[in-house]
Amino acid sequence: MSEWKARRFWDAATVEKADQGHTVHLDGRPVRTPAKRPLVVPTEALAREIAAEWDAQEGVIDPRAMPFTQSANAAIDKVAVQKDEVADMIAAYGESDLLCYRAEAPAELAARQAAEWTPYLDWAESDLSAPLIAVNGVMPHPQDPRAVRALRERVRAQDIFALTALHDLVSLSGSLILGLAAQMGRAAPEELWRVSRVDEDWQREQWGDDEEAAALAARKKAAFLHAARFFVLSRD
Repeated sequence: MSEWKARRFWDAATVEKADQGHTVHLDGRPVRTPAKRPLVVPTEALAREIAAEWDAQEGVIDPRAMPFTQSANAAIDKVAVQKDEVADMIAAYGESDLLCYRAEAPAELAARQAAEWTPYLDWAESDLSAPLIAVNGVMPHPQDPRAVRALRERVRAQDIFALTALHDLVSLSGSLILGLAAQMGRAAPEELWRVSRVDEDWQREQWGDDEEAAALAARKKAAFLHAARFFVLSRD
C-alpha cells in the first residue's frame, strides 16, 4: 500500500493580522500547527517567509522545503509547552562551552583556537557578565556559578521564537556564547559558524576532505544560518 501524502489544495497563501502577531491563511483558512494550534508568529516579516514557503509548494507538500514553517511549528508546539526545560537545557551549554576547551597539542591548533575563541570569551565577560574559564584538554571543568547564572537568566528571558532559534544555534555550534553572539549581532552568522569549526577545519587540513563529512557539515551550516535568519525575522 502506498503512503498517503498531502497535496496542495489552495490557490493562494496570504498574511493576515492576528491576536499577538500575524498568521498565514490558505484561501482564507488560517494555517495551524501539527498539534492543531493557531500558527501565529510575532512579525509580519516572518509570516511572509512562511507564506512564501506555502506558495512555493507544487503537487505533494514537502515539509522539508518549509524550514520557517517547521521552526514556527517547533516554537508553538514544542518550546511553548516546556519553555523552562528548553531554556535550562540550552543554558547548560555554558557550563561546558566549546570555546572553553583547548587542545594541548599540536601548538599550531592551540594557537588557532586561542586566536579565534578568546575574543568571544572576552566579550562574554564584558557584555554578558559571564567570565568563563578556558582550560587545556577535554576533562570537565567547573565554571564560576555567577557566570553560569548570568547566562541562564539571559536565556530564560527569551521568548519561544528566540529560544527555538537559540536551541539550534547552540546545539549545532556547541557553544552558548556563539549562539548568543549570533542573536546579538556580534558577528555575521557565517563568521560565527566558521569560528565554531576550528577543530574540524584543522582536521580537514591535515587529512584531506571526506565527502560524507563535508556533506554533513554543509547541512549543519545551512541549519545554523537558517536559525540565525529565523531569529532575525522573529524580531520586531
